[in-house]
Amino acid sequence: MPNSAFLRDNDAPFQLLDETRIMSAELHRDPYDYAFVDQAISPAFKEDVLADAPRIPDRGSYGLPSLRYGSHFGAAIDDLLSVRFRRLVEQKFDTDLSSYPPVIVMMGNTTGHYNEGYAHTDSRHKIITVLLGFTRAWPHERGRLRVLRSSDREDVAFEFAPEFGRMLMFRVCDHSWHGFLPQKGQRMSLQLCYVDSEAYVKREYMRHSISAFAKSVPVLRKMIEWAPRKF
Repeated sequence: MPNSAFLRDNDAPFQLLDETRIMSAELHRDPYDYAFVDQAISPAFKEDVLADAPRIPDRGSYGLPSLRYGSHFGAAIDDLLSVRFRRLVEQKFDTDLSSYPPVIVMMGNTTGHYNEGYAHTDSRHKIITVLLGFTRAWPHERGRLRVLRSSDREDVAFEFAPEFGRMLMFRVCDHSWHGFLPQKGQRMSLQLCYVDSEAYVKREYMRHSISAFAKSVPVLRKMIEWAPRKF
């Protein structure tokens, strides 16, 4: 599986993504540029896609090359890595992303530990971030993704449950704060970022690959669970 190559023809229609809903989503300017799509993928695809989704047993994020999944979930990945989707994002944010390769990582669940969901703005290497929920259901008050006005996780401008098909896109800047309050549960979400170089893509996938291996070793996994922030 190529790390960051666009996988589909420029003009091929989406297999799963709802182009009309994504195109019509409002671009908010406060507290930073972001757009929310309640049903970026139709609920009609939910059962097939989730049946083919990767199994992620531990906390933290895993790079796309480390994951195994079936064809229905793969169709969502193909859509997201297509030039057609990139052009939708470019139109939304009035930004040329043609020279910025994509990188995808996924989260499978959360433990509820204090260091999960901390407020952050995303790496300076990221240009646009796209978050897409694949959680079957999220009934909890905590653990909802929050667009924040500051580094305080209670300073909320907008929030939503990371459930199947819900998408948040935002322009990364020095105040693009976001996060969530810790909550234990199966919380599957995908993060696609357009980044400033292929070198960064390779570093990210290598870092997540090493982390995935460490989490497969019981003693190391326990240490990671209680490590601060970004593991």
